[in-house]
Amino acid sequence: MEQVLVRNGTYGKMQINDTVFNLVKGYTVGKKSNFITVDGTAHDGLPDRPVRINLVSKEDMDTKVINETDEQVMERLRERFDILTDMSYAACDGVVRGMVVTGPPGVGKSYGVEQVVREAEVMNKMSGGTGNTGMKFGMEKGAASAIGLFKLLYDYSGRGSVLVLDDCDSVLYDETSLNLLKAALDSSPKRYLSWRSESSVLRREGIPDRFEFKGSIIFITNLKFDKTRGKMKDHLDAIMSRCHYLDLTLDTMRDKFLRCKQIVQDGMLDEYEFSQEEQYDLLDYISDNRSKLREMSLRMVLKIADLKKMNGNKWKRYVEMTCMKRS
Repeated sequence: MEQVLVRNGTYGKMQINDTVFNLVKGYTVGKKSNFITVDGTAHDGLPDRPVRINLVSKEDMDTKVINETDEQVMERLRERFDILTDMSYAACDGVVRGMVVTGPPGVGKSYGVEQVVREAEVMNKMSGGTGNTGMKFGMEKGAASAIGLFKLLYDYSGRGSVLVLDDCDSVLYDETSLNLLKAALDSSPKRYLSWRSESSVLRREGIPDRFEFKGSIIFITNLKFDKTRGKMKDHLDAIMSRCHYLDLTLDTMRDKFLRCKQIVQDGMLDEYEFSQEEQYDLLDYISDNRSKLREMSLRMVLKIADLKKMNGNKWKRYVEMTCMKRS
């Protein structure tokens, strides 16, 4: 029987996200809603019979990614993260002006970029580069106002500089901030940014109200730009057209688990000094209970490893109490 991945759907009031079902009947356009019919057997909260899952559009489902083996999934993910590293180096070399990286939280998308940026920063300091006359590399996390973004872009405006905006999605909901990003990422030979409003903040800090931006921007987000609908879509499409857009394709719980398994195999838990059998036991436990965990992420793997290290006999009970969703 063909399988289908439901990215976003509903069954009654129940939200269905990133869940694989056996497909009974394909996408159907109904009078009140669009839907597919799937086998609800063995899925928590669903009856053991064919059920309709309501969808907004065909983009909310996928039948292509299901048939990959675990090895193929891990190879796909490894290739994507290798490309992320290569593109980050290219940004530090000034070859890539802008890149948007999207993927779920806690899968290591920031870590690789941060390693490259720190390496570039060390090399820059060793060569004597400082301030806006030289290269500057850094990561900024959290919310930023429009004027705060203008100041950041000025700080990283030197040729060869790289500004990484990590989890700064708030700037995407502000039209002024979006226009600043579009100007900074423009493909024209010279990219000028202007702040036309009177600002004592800029005056006090000696920041001009107009400057040329010569740096690069890497935007790391949980938001899929190409899946956005509504008012923001045109703005995000404009940013995508100016940037390289890298989707890490971690769209299902299985993908996230296999990414965690891959990093564990690469040595993430070496400091815990677990035997190979203990590592397999930990991964098997996470796999068996992945639908019950509060999240599937590298952070969750580390939390569970901490509990296993703390108490080898009761660690599973501790995980149930502290890491799992309440029934």
